[in-house]
Amino acid sequence: MDKKIIFHHDDLISDDGIIVNTGVHNDDLISDDGINVNIDVNNNETIKENEQDKKIKSLLYSSKVTCPVCDNVFDAATVKSSAYRSTKKDSDFFIRYSLINPYFYDVWVCDSCGYAAMKSDFNTLRKIEIDQVYKRITPKWRGRTYPEIYDVHIAIERYKLSLLNYVVINASSSKKAINCLKLAWMYRLLETDSAKEMELKYLNQALEGLSKAYYVEDFPLYGMDKYSIMYLIGELSRRTGHAEDSLIWFSSVITTPTVKESLKRLARDMKDLIKVTDPIDTKVPDESKKTKKSGFISKLFKR
Repeated sequence: MDKKIIFHHDDLISDDGIIVNTGVHNDDLISDDGINVNIDVNNNETIKENEQDKKIKSLLYSSKVTCPVCDNVFDAATVKSSAYRSTKKDSDFFIRYSLINPYFYDVWVCDSCGYAAMKSDFNTLRKIEIDQVYKRITPKWRGRTYPEIYDVHIAIERYKLSLLNYVVINASSSKKAINCLKLAWMYRLLETDSAKEMELKYLNQALEGLSKAYYVEDFPLYGMDKYSIMYLIGELSRRTGHAEDSLIWFSSVITTPTVKESLKRLARDMKDLIKVTDPIDTKVPDESKKTKKSGFISKLFKR
């Protein structure tokens, strides 16, 4: 029986109990029409904010995008390539930016039919996937209006809309995994205890999806070759508490002659952070022997 997808501004709920929380709450100061509401600020703060908004808007441009599901043409906010200013790169490849964050604008959402995907995947739908969006997303889509400038909360909502679409169309494990990884990165930016829990949850899902993709999908995956994926699986294993698995993946990267020295160095650095007392097997873990988790989120990668 098909799941009925019910769209609300706060949660996306299916009739079998699946809840995809959008992460937009009253205290995020988002009104019903998606416009940021600013309250209790003095004039100086307002002036500074307006100046910063103007600067951010100057770094954006509007792209005309045709939806592959309904042929609706909509405007997609896009960050100018010249505006990218990275300040730091985390060990799981998350790039931190100053002033404007390109990750906030990485998901395109059709306001007509509800189709959403990361922009690199947006136009890659097959006929059967288009039919699934029409059947299970569009009938329940209410539409959503967003401000010109996106913040982390809006980014989280849009990544979750994208993830919902990937689940509905039964997208590849790598697509759902990278979507989950970027969701984890967005929660990392919030730096709260509850956000850290959500970050860990989505890191675990990214790990599960990439581990499956490693064995069944062709490389490169999202611009990453086989060895970059091996490293990333090792690093996600480390961050989610799977130290022994992490050491196995890192060792495989380090001992492979054709791996770039910069990636080997990164694997060595992360390996040095791990302290274990048990002897470690040097073979890449057998994905088929891993214990499967229960619950909706763990079902993302079951096909």
